Amino acid sequence: MPPPLADRIALVTGASRGIGYATALALAKAGARIVAVARTVGGLEELDDAIKALGGSATLVPLDLKDYAGIDRLALALRQRFGCLDILVGNAAVLGPLSPLGHVEPKAWEEVMAVNVTANWRLICAMDPLLKFSDAGRVVFISSGVTVQAPAYWGPYSATKAALEALARTYAAESASTNVRVNLFAPGAIRTRMRAQAMPGEDPMTLETPDKVAEKIVELCLPNLLVNGKLYVYPQRRFLDFRPPS
Repeated sequence: MPPPLADRIALVTGASRGIGYATALALAKAGARIVAVARTVGGLEELDDAIKALGGSATLVPLDLKDYAGIDRLALALRQRFGCLDILVGNAAVLGPLSPLGHVEPKAWEEVMAVNVTANWRLICAMDPLLKFSDAGRVVFISSGVTVQAPAYWGPYSATKAALEALARTYAAESASTNVRVNLFAPGAIRTRMRAQAMPGEDPMTLETPDKVAEKIVELCLPNLLVNGKLYVYPQRRFLDFRPPS
């Protein structure tokens, strides 16, 4: 029996480490052909070696997602090479400053917005036609529990993840009559570099590893998954539909 994602084309952003790296590897294990996007060339090369060791293949794309024209060029290259895109995992994000809102420098605010929100909108604009060429386009954006908690000093990151959720919900509604399904994934506390940066006093050995959440993200990318416009909360192991209780 062929693997569940045999020969499907999967684009993963932020694929050089953490959840992005683990997701790209898990998708490759499931048979997908990986298009790995990240700024860190060394991390992409390590991923490439790991995928090749599985017998899979990857296309490495060193790209800063603030290079919006670069996203458009990538879409054109994918269309010319593959003709479609089956899976998009929007994982790349930056934490930004952890400080009172009034102390956040405009340049830092704009950086977080550019990567966490605008880049994902540009990905939607560029990749949507390719996803619609697929018989079962699947999109997963990585969100965060801070959108609900809105903790003090996390303003830029919280605001951008809330905006990303609204963006994904809108895209899901607009895609409801197509073969594209769009969902969000909130991983919770996972052993990543960003988590260590945000919580320096936390013992990382008490946290789940990225490979565990990657297995669930792969499930959201399967062609037979028909759920659309939902948020999967990994710590609770369930979907939420965003609607407030009646």
